[in-house]
Amino acid sequence: MQAYMSVIAITGALAAGAVSPGPSFIYVARNAISLSRQHGFATALGMGSGACTFAIIALLGLHAVFTAVPFAFWLLKIVGGAYLVFLASKILRSARQPLQQLETDRTANMSLGRAYLFGLLTQLSNPKTAIVFAGVFSALLPQEIPAYFYAAIPFAAFCVDAGWYFIVAFVLSSETPRKTYLRFKAVFDSTAGCVMGLLGVKLILSGK
Repeated sequence: MQAYMSVIAITGALAAGAVSPGPSFIYVARNAISLSRQHGFATALGMGSGACTFAIIALLGLHAVFTAVPFAFWLLKIVGGAYLVFLASKILRSARQPLQQLETDRTANMSLGRAYLFGLLTQLSNPKTAIVFAGVFSALLPQEIPAYFYAAIPFAAFCVDAGWYFIVAFVLSSETPRKTYLRFKAVFDSTAGCVMGLLGVKLILSGK
């Protein structure tokens, strides 16, 4: 019974972390609005796969690794920050590009597989996600980890993140959000790019 309660508690904590705004939300929302609902769903699957990966690593001792090897966390922050800056630069470069031209150019270059891959990389590049998983698992895992946890917890993490971002992609790819985005595309893209870039720079600077 206690083990089942641990699964429920961990799932709830991960859900709270998933819905908090961050680079993942920005990237899923932008793909869903500026490309297509299918691209948003593919990106959401990438986010879920990233969460599943972090869950597996955390079960194997992510917190212990960061404690024993501080350089590992430092490296994650530098690489993650650089990747967020790269994404921000792409968003800012296309901020004033007409949506019709952007859709043609990006859809030609952004297959659903690439959308999934970039979603996965965006999730894995976020040190905040690693810390959330390490902290939650350290606090809520039972001292003796049942064997089924190694399947149940990663599956729950995937469902939580993929499910949340599926909702985000579905809602924001609807007609009204797309029309609003079309009217204020330059403002939305510039804001999203600046926020993501600042998050990346902050990570890089805090990692030094």
